[in-house]
Amino acid sequence: MSESTRPWLSIIIPALNEARHIDATLDALNKLREGAEVIVVDGGSRDGTVELLRRRSVRVIESTRGRGLQLHTGTCAARGEVLWFLHADTLAPPDAAEHIREALSDARTVGGNFQISFDGERRAARFLTWLYPQLGRLGLCYGDSGIFVRREAYESSGGFQPFPIFEDLDLIRRLRGAGRLARVPATVVTSSRRFEGRSFALTFARWSALQTLYWLGVHPRRLGRMYESRDEG
Repeated sequence: MSESTRPWLSIIIPALNEARHIDATLDALNKLREGAEVIVVDGGSRDGTVELLRRRSVRVIESTRGRGLQLHTGTCAARGEVLWFLHADTLAPPDAAEHIREALSDARTVGGNFQISFDGERRAARFLTWLYPQLGRLGLCYGDSGIFVRREAYESSGGFQPFPIFEDLDLIRRLRGAGRLARVPATVVTSSRRFEGRSFALTFARWSALQTLYWLGVHPRRLGRMYESRDEG
């Protein structure tokens, strides 16, 4: 492939049973597809996600389940010099690519993320929309905020590890040693679905407890088993 046809931006989306959400996510990317490629890495969907994706102009890769593994699998197939990781239930603003370019125009910046808003009018969504900027001031950066990174920095940092949970915090912690991380003045909108149909207070308490255990040194694989047992229960 010649340099003139190589995409500068690779948008990598991990998916698992996302037939209800993936169309809206891809539609939101339509205005920034010039010079970009979209790669969706499916982790074994059983709801028709892959069949739906094959009708779209995106690259589809089938992978073993696990968000960290799926994200890294996507980067191995990506051709862009900038990698942008987007969750399957997150809507990008139409000028997202311009904001990424602007952030990376500073050679000291190796990557960054977006402001984030949670959809819906429930109290939980409003609280999380308020909370995430506060966590950002503490240096915490989550995958649903649309993390982007220069390929060179991603590879030199070791990239995503095959973790089922907190693969985003793990990557960001290593990237901070490589250079600056920017938070761009644009907002992605992500789903509040993980808090639907269950007690928000209980869900948030469990989420907070898992994060505390992560920072205390409990391995993400063990935390992933705890997270999955929560859902099964």
